[in-house]
Amino acid sequence: MIDSRLRVVLAEDSVVLRDGMVELLGTRGCEVVGTAGTAPDLLAAVSEQRPDVAVVDIRMPPTHTDEGIRAAVEIRARTPEVGILVFSQHVETAWASRLLADGAAGIGYLLKERVARTSEFVSALHRVAAGGTALDPEIVTRLMRGGRHHGVGSLTPREREVLELMAQGHSNRSIATVLMVSERAVEKHAAAVFTKFGLRACDTDNRRVKAVLAYLAESGGR
Repeated sequence: MIDSRLRVVLAEDSVVLRDGMVELLGTRGCEVVGTAGTAPDLLAAVSEQRPDVAVVDIRMPPTHTDEGIRAAVEIRARTPEVGILVFSQHVETAWASRLLADGAAGIGYLLKERVARTSEFVSALHRVAAGGTALDPEIVTRLMRGGRHHGVGSLTPREREVLELMAQGHSNRSIATVLMVSERAVEKHAAAVFTKFGLRACDTDNRRVKAVLAYLAESGGR
């Protein structure tokens, strides 16, 4: 029988929090195949284990500034097939944009309070491991406010809502449920977003991801 458990490498310098997350993930059908308390240990664990997804705290020793995000960017460059979900206590739009600079597929960024909500956290892990995107609603809101892409300004309020929910990783069906509209209405609004961002239909392009990146790309440092 093939083991379908999600394989995870977890980087968190707090031993108590790390052990708690290992236990939590284990009860939710995930297998933590490696843990790390420093960025070098994280890189070594990912290189050795090749997990489905790496969960990374942005602030890690020794300076507790950007060691985690720099390690995440390096993982992205070395092993693009490994999903990355970073988490932080604060909204760091510059770091979010840095991580997303080369594409949003297989990337997640959650606030620590969201990680505490087990179902949301595990759902985000699975989306990221499958090549999707999982951005914290608060991060999306901040990035949307700072976006300078001309297409954002042309969106209607409803189209902006649809785009925000896309960035959070929601499917059309999920967006329809959240907004209490039909899936056909969501498809219509999504199509309008794609058109306003100049994203033409193409078999090899993920237009949802490209639409998200269209406004994230110019939001760094805000």
